[in-house]
Amino acid sequence: MAKQIAFSGILNNRQTFNPDFYNWNKVKVRYCDGSSFTGDVERVNPATNLHYRGARVWLAVMEDLLAKGMSKAKNALLSGCSAGGLTSILHCDNFRAILPLGTRAKCLSDAGYFIDMKDVTGAEHIKAFFNDVVTTHGSAQNLPSSCTSRLTPSMCFFPQNMVQQIHTPLFILNAAYDSWQIRNILVPGVADPHGTWHYCKLDIQQCSSPQLQIMQGFRTEFLNALAGFGRSSSTGMFINSCYAHCQSEMQETWLSSDSPVLEKMPIAKAVGDWFYDRIAFQKIDCPYPCDSTCHNRIFGDNSEA
Repeated sequence: MAKQIAFSGILNNRQTFNPDFYNWNKVKVRYCDGSSFTGDVERVNPATNLHYRGARVWLAVMEDLLAKGMSKAKNALLSGCSAGGLTSILHCDNFRAILPLGTRAKCLSDAGYFIDMKDVTGAEHIKAFFNDVVTTHGSAQNLPSSCTSRLTPSMCFFPQNMVQQIHTPLFILNAAYDSWQIRNILVPGVADPHGTWHYCKLDIQQCSSPQLQIMQGFRTEFLNALAGFGRSSSTGMFINSCYAHCQSEMQETWLSSDSPVLEKMPIAKAVGDWFYDRIAFQKIDCPYPCDSTCHNRIFGDNSEA
């Protein structure tokens, strides 16, 4: 937990770098509950003193912000990246519900569209992991009932299974070759005991032709998982063919002279146009390596993310 963090990208307070949101009241909610703010377990682990109560944290934060003036907001955007991007999906309608009817309230999920797919060995690694999260945190009661009435609760941690039921306008920003998902869903360490994927996972340019072919398969699965996401004018989509994870809170990917674009549109402009109902933006990039505007991540040997 760093004591101070830079507010950049969508949190930047300078008009040049964040033209549509620079003068907003901006709040960064610190994340430490491990369940995208869905946990609610009364029992405290005596050995670790861990509290699995992310849903209560969420509620306390929202109540605090409403009292501080959010109850008078004309515009409100719930955004987040990675686990926070999943939070923005899971809590989207809940966020809309606590605000006045006259508020323009929307949600932006950056790199939070985790997909349900088997790893390279055919094992259902991420499904088992999400099941453990939901079980440990007692998340079931805080997941959308429109999904849990049809599927087991852990399946409702995958956006593809519950995004169709979200009524609040939602924008999905995601790399089609999401680096976290490639490294943890497609090829988790346990699925690569001999390290065949080691250098490919660090840098997409180090991938062999067969590995790239498997990653193209991941993109296909990702786009299939997105198919249920409505194409109404209230939804937005910016799916670029980059090896990246989280693009809204870093200035170089949000809006800069060489930031990623889709049809000449940078992320900041696409999200701003969608939020203020200027232009609907729903674009999916051509397959890797066609996009020269990508900021592809290159990881060090000890990188976790």
